[in-house]
Amino acid sequence: MKMLPAGKCWLLFGVLLCAKSSAGSTTETKGERNDHPEVITAQGRVRGKVVSVNGIDQPVNVFLGIPFAKPPIGSLRFAPPQAPERWSHIRNATSFSPICLQDLGWIDVFQKLLNATLPQSTASEDCLYLNIYTPNTKAQLPVMVWIHGGGLTFGGTFMYDGSALSAYEDVVVVMIQYRLGLLGFFSTGSVEARGNWGLLDQIAALQWVQKNIKQFGGDPQSVTIFGESAGAFSVDAQVLSPLSKGLFQKAIAESGVVIMPGLLTSHPEVLAKEIAKVSGCGTSSAEMVRCLRSKTEQELKSLLKEIKSMNAVVDGKFFPKAPKELLAAKEFKAVPYLLGVNNDEFGWTMPLAVFSLNITDGVNRENITAAFQVVATEWGLSAESVQKVLDEYLGDTEDRIQLRDRFRDLMADVLFVIPAIQTARIYRDSGAPVYFYEFQHRPNMYKESRPAFVKADHGDELYFVFGWPLIKGDDSEDEKKLSRTIMKYWANFARTGNPNGKGLVGWPRYDQNEGYLELNLQQRKAEKLRKNQVDFWVEILQDKTKKTTKEQETRLDL
Repeated sequence: MKMLPAGKCWLLFGVLLCAKSSAGSTTETKGERNDHPEVITAQGRVRGKVVSVNGIDQPVNVFLGIPFAKPPIGSLRFAPPQAPERWSHIRNATSFSPICLQDLGWIDVFQKLLNATLPQSTASEDCLYLNIYTPNTKAQLPVMVWIHGGGLTFGGTFMYDGSALSAYEDVVVVMIQYRLGLLGFFSTGSVEARGNWGLLDQIAALQWVQKNIKQFGGDPQSVTIFGESAGAFSVDAQVLSPLSKGLFQKAIAESGVVIMPGLLTSHPEVLAKEIAKVSGCGTSSAEMVRCLRSKTEQELKSLLKEIKSMNAVVDGKFFPKAPKELLAAKEFKAVPYLLGVNNDEFGWTMPLAVFSLNITDGVNRENITAAFQVVATEWGLSAESVQKVLDEYLGDTEDRIQLRDRFRDLMADVLFVIPAIQTARIYRDSGAPVYFYEFQHRPNMYKESRPAFVKADHGDELYFVFGWPLIKGDDSEDEKKLSRTIMKYWANFARTGNPNGKGLVGWPRYDQNEGYLELNLQQRKAEKLRKNQVDFWVEILQDKTKKTTKEQETRLDL
């Protein structure tokens, strides 16, 4: 197995993996005045480091591993986060904290996919820390708070570097961690353990930002939350939740929204009982919580190998109602919103990571039906609707390659495109400024490692959002330019709520014409993304709603 070269990055399942978080990207300055900047927070003094970024003279002050909550251990396991304790010493903030407890087996899976050795990290329950990248601690700059992806199950801040975005765009970048999987989303469906602990951690981090970011040169009244995949789901969740009111002013959701399938459940008690069985705990809510709190961290690590995923829940607090009800009633923050998708969301990584399908040589109808049925069941689609969908996308072909490509379109639409457009329309109709994009560029770094049929896969835009072509310096001039362009759009939006600016192709507001921007080596305005497919899904979902209403009326009549 080859080692991943220094500065080399890969994007997998919405996670940016780099050989070193700052190797080939940034260089720590040494022997210079103020090369270890200090800032006084509400909890105590922290000492960071100064790094230089390739291609620009602007240094960046970096503070890593700052606690924003008490360690969620002991009685705080399966409980809302608590404010961090004070310290009297100067806290060293020059190295990453452990990532939140998770099954690190996913790193082995990805190493096999890439035939490469990826960076390692330790995982711990004591993980509620954030990182700050700031070009000027004496200014009052826009703040961009990053929420990482990973299916609410894996990931962490050590995989990302905010220094290029900070240096090139003169913004403060904050990257936060939150509890994942069992520890982040375990719910009994009752008051003993409501769940959504990871989403509450995100709120605690945003509250910390409000109290402290001024000391790092950030403006607490100009905070943009942004994230990708499960991080974008989290961004959208925060827009909906009344608990995060006043903690941010703008939102960016890349390839994810709350109503996307797979990350939210209305019946957590079913999985809770399975967890009780696997862990040897009693099945009453109180017994489960008491028993799971008594487990050692090592016992939990073993349990995580059995429990592969946990979802957010409608808990009556973070989500007072089901998200679809909140959206329908327009009970959300009408903040400026930028969101979008990639043009091959189900191109390569998702089939492998989610369904263990290597689609290089094509797929058959059985593969497609089994995969789609998982989503259809969650959406409550009837057998008749399922067949309509399969007929619409697959036609009558039996060619494995044609079926593969139609399968990719089907799953990308149902998992990402349709939920994103539904969401954009609802926010637009509320009066919020909405901007939509489709990212279309296949990164050159995948020329040899991915099949030629794959376009812009899930997560590919992150390479450009965080400036890696500029950081590394050896990518093509076209890709460097694309990265600068995307960083400008994102930072302009963080500054003003509008991505447009000097020297950029005009980005239309998402109105009744449904104009959006194609993000490629050359940007282009377009309208009504995948109109035929969107119209088809509107009809399918309307039929489902009518049938559900009719069934409810029939039950009431009885």
